[in-house]
Amino acid sequence: MKAKANITPAIGELIQIASEKAQYPDYKNKHGAKAQFGWYRYNTRFGIPVYDEDGNLDRYNIFSTRMLVRCDADGKLYLYDLVRTKKETSKPHEQ
Repeated sequence: MKAKANITPAIGELIQIASEKAQYPDYKNKHGAKAQFGWYRYNTRFGIPVYDEDGNLDRYNIFSTRMLVRCDADGKLYLYDLVRTKKETSKPHEQ
């Protein structure tokens, strides 16, 4: 939840760098009027800075997420939700 709150101002940039953009219909009219024009789903990544006690940048916590974007009749896209938001915990490659 904290990660979602921190990235809200960067939604536009997250959409621009997103990968695996896919459009989906509203199967079985599950969402009714909210999504009658379908959905886009995007995979994206973002980093949240972590600072030490002195206020110096220590590192970034990297997260991956799937963005659900609703298509509207006016052709505009509206963020609906961020799902599968997970902190990446990969280790550096060992030689």
